[in-house]
Parts: sequence; C-alpha cells; structure tokens
Amino acid sequence: MAIHHPLQRLASPSRQASMLLHLAGIASFAASFKFLLGWETPMSAAFGGHFQFLTIIGLSLALGTFVVGFLADATLSSRLFKLKNVLSVCSAPLEVLISILYWGLCAIDKNLVVPPDLGLDFLPDFGFHAAPAIFLAVDLLLLSPPWTINGYSALALSETLAFLYWFWVEYCHSHNGWYPYPIFDILNTWQRALLFTFSAFLMTGSTTLLKWTYGKINGIEEFQKEAVANPAGIRTKSD
Repeated sequence: MAIHHPLQRLASPSRQASMLLHLAGIASFAASFKFLLGWETPMSAAFGGHFQFLTIIGLSLALGTFVVGFLADATLSSRLFKLKNVLSVCSAPLEVLISILYWGLCAIDKNLVVPPDLGLDFLPDFGFHAAPAIFLAVDLLLLSPPWTINGYSALALSETLAFLYWFWVEYCHSHNGWYPYPIFDILNTWQRALLFTFSAFLMTGSTTLLKWTYGKINGIEEFQKEAVANPAGIRTKSD
C-alpha cells in the first residue's frame, strides 16, 4: 500500500502518479545528458568537462533525486522515500536558483552566461534550465511531506554549496585558463565573491519560497507563517 503522509497532497511512494512523475523526470534529465554527450564543445575536452557548469551539477543531483524517488515508488520503501526527500532539500532549491540566475541573466544579456558560439535551441535550453526546477517543485509540492529545514540551516547549506562550487570553478580555471561562464571573466575576485554570496542568499530565498508555496497549496497555515514571518526559524520561549 502506498504511504500517504497526512500533509501531502498525493500518495507517495506510489506506483501511480508518483511513479509516473519520477519516470517523466528521469526521461527528461536523461535526454539532456544524451544531448550533452553528442555536443562537442571546447568545454567537453577541458579539465572538468561539462561539470564545470552549475547547470550540469544541478541536473546530476536532480537525476539522482528522481532515481531514488522512482526506486521508492517501485519498492514502496519508506527509507528510500526519506532519502529522496533529503536529496530534494538540496536539489529543488538549487534548480530553482539555476533557473532564476540563468533566465534572469539571459534577460539582461545572454552572452553573460552563454558564449555566442555555444547557443542552444529552445528545447535543450528548456531541458537544462527549466525542466529540472519544474519537476522538482511539483514533486515537493504534491508528493512530499513538508520540509522541516529552518532558515539558518538553509543558509548554511546554500553557502556551503556556493563556495564549494566557487572553489571547483577556480580549480578548473587553474587548469584551463578560462571560466565556464563569461560573466566570471568580467568580474574580479571580490565581485565573484559577492556574486556567490548573493547566490547563496537567493538559494535560501528559494527554499523559503518553496516552503511558503507548499503551505499555500496544502493549506498549512503554520508553514506559510514561518516562511514569511520567521524565515530564520528562530524559536521563542512561547514556542
């Protein structure tokens, strides 16, 4: 029998809607990786390959999250379901961040994130920079229990991921002599530090927004209030 958390909109793990969503997500993410394998660029032969891009790191985490989710559906395993939810706390806000940064910077100047000779058609572009966020958000909002992570923990997680990625980018730059995103070449070291710090706060904001939306959709007033009035998760004595 499928397990249905009392605060979830739909049953999950389940061999019905939940499994279908996870299969669709896996198919989408796998199609993006298949496209990537056949896309010959200077990046593919460089140190770090396509994994210099935050987009591809996020896509890998999204794929891992949905594979675990699918296995939980197939086996109705509560342990795998819990593991999927733990991974989702990281992968869903990260993919929302990636979508916001990518489409936001593209609206300003697409050359900030995509070199002129490496443009993508709409379908693969959507698959890399929008579909993962959509699939993970739907999985959270309809097929997952509410997150219990508070603002401080979300910020700590976001800062850790942001600065680990910065270290990785700089390490790849030391081997290749160039950055994966053109905007990194435009900014100096302190400006890049500010960009990564801003991104960490934006990812924290993504977590808060997802928690608020979860409460809105599922009618849980306490999660809406916590996300808006107490994003840091500070407990008072009266609590």
